[in-house]
Amino acid sequence: MHERRWAPPGPLDVGLALGPHRRGSGDPTWRRAADGAVWRTCRTPDGPGTLRVSIRDGAVLGRAWGAGAGWLLEMMPAWLGADDDVSGFEARHEVLADAARRHAGLRIGRTARVLEALVPAVLEQKVVGREAFRAWRWLLHHYGEPAPGPAPDGMRVVPEAEVWRQIPSWHWHRAGAESVRARTIATAAWHAAKLEAAATTAELDRLLRALPGVGVWTSAEVRQRVFGDPDALSVGDFHLAKIVGYALTGQKTDDPGMLRLLEPYQGHRHRAAVLLTLNGLRPPARGPRMAARDYRSF
Repeated sequence: MHERRWAPPGPLDVGLALGPHRRGSGDPTWRRAADGAVWRTCRTPDGPGTLRVSIRDGAVLGRAWGAGAGWLLEMMPAWLGADDDVSGFEARHEVLADAARRHAGLRIGRTARVLEALVPAVLEQKVVGREAFRAWRWLLHHYGEPAPGPAPDGMRVVPEAEVWRQIPSWHWHRAGAESVRARTIATAAWHAAKLEAAATTAELDRLLRALPGVGVWTSAEVRQRVFGDPDALSVGDFHLAKIVGYALTGQKTDDPGMLRLLEPYQGHRHRAAVLLTLNGLRPPARGPRMAARDYRSF
């Protein structure tokens, strides 16, 4: 076991910083303990690792296990938003200013790990969350490695790129991922080295969107996590534009409307959207919900 203490420069909510990496309540790579500590697994450049993050005496205490322990502790401040630059962000709507005050500990962290963010993002394309989360759990259970150290039962580490490339079609089917998403993930895995080597969010956006099956929404979801990009707005999300529009105007809107509303927050549009999501305002649900589609039955 390796250990590191780190004093954040300002307010920090560990759950908000690491929460975007949780894919559903049963995510095998993410757990929250009864004492508030967060457990995360990761396939680092040095190998699999497990990180436990907690707050003790006003400082962050990180404990890590496995071949990737040293890398995880080195990256822990970045994961928790140490590099998050909020300069230039000014709340011009009272609802946004209120959300920023109530969630002063929000930090957008960066993991520097592309494939572990890309695979679940692809699984979430055009399906309801519970279908994507179930597929993620099934794939990690069958192809992930047990988490190093004394991690909670059932935690797994995401497979290597080579493993993603070799998953047979019938296992993608059993997981509930149809051939389009399976092919997108396998293709990305073939280009994993180039993707992981991207030096900037703009370069990663270009590389991702050159892959068949990866568009604006998927690229933004990945860059939010990999680079902590505060402006990577999830255009194309099924709910986000409606939430943003309702929070700022009292009316639902579409993607073009969301872009117009968030124009004053250029450079921080993702940050603004996250804060508006956290404020809890939701438009009334008057239409049919997006139906779950279980691809295992096809």
